[in-house]
Amino acid sequence: MTRLVLFGVPIVIAGSILFSGGDSEPPELIPQAAGAGAKQSDQDAPEAAEPAAEDSEKIDALPPGLAAPEMKEIASRLVSSADASTLEWRSQYGAIEDLGDGNGYTAGIVGFCSGTNDMLQLVESYTDEQPDNPLARYLPALRAVDGGDSHEGLDPGFTDAWREAAEDKTFRTAQDRTRDRLYFDPAVRLAKVDGLGTLGQFIYYDAMVLHGPGLEANGFYGIRDAAMTEADTAAEGGDETAYLDAFLDKSRIAIRARTVQRDTSRIDTAQRVFLRAGNLELRTPLVWRMYGESFRIP
Repeated sequence: MTRLVLFGVPIVIAGSILFSGGDSEPPELIPQAAGAGAKQSDQDAPEAAEPAAEDSEKIDALPPGLAAPEMKEIASRLVSSADASTLEWRSQYGAIEDLGDGNGYTAGIVGFCSGTNDMLQLVESYTDEQPDNPLARYLPALRAVDGGDSHEGLDPGFTDAWREAAEDKTFRTAQDRTRDRLYFDPAVRLAKVDGLGTLGQFIYYDAMVLHGPGLEANGFYGIRDAAMTEADTAAEGGDETAYLDAFLDKSRIAIRARTVQRDTSRIDTAQRVFLRAGNLELRTPLVWRMYGESFRIP
């Protein structure tokens, strides 16, 4: 069972609350433990149904927000400034390294990891579309190391094979598609369910990429649950800024609890700056700092 299975669960719950008055009984969710430095994978999360068609239609009828092409480009540049200290996010298709965070190899435009199942899903998808590719022969090893930080069966050739594959447009498209399926689309849809504007949608997306879709305290859904105990979402009648402040507080705590990569610049000198300026629609120009470096989107 893969990470994708989990994404339907909170959307079903939140969608039923928003659109049917909260009478539905949510399915039981079973969290799993993970290390403090780990990006959550939740491969063992229980399977859930897709949102009801009428609920999906209501979500889809809302303004595009972060899903508008120009805003999605801005979101990609913002994430890249935090993950790679560059606005040129397309330069990261071939990036790959072990960050020492317990997730094995981290690679590509949103940090697909050999230990958190998303890299495996990506390479499987790519191989289904193009069987004769440089990464296909590493699929047995990727399945074996999934869930840990081992390089067994991957070294010494996997990193070179990744960079070679990144020259292939099909692989780059597969990265875009997997990013959207696992991270961007679920985050934006759930943010809309919570009544959040474009900035809130980006904050959800960045947190989904950074923390993974875990139910634990240091996973995306655990952070969201913790924030909702302190502030109502806009959909619940709460103040959007107060809720996002609470969400950022909980996300910051999760970052600081890590054993590595504990810098909170993406919150302190970027997202919180936009929020305090009242820029809930993430309008340009945007000016922020990341790890002491200044960035600007005119």
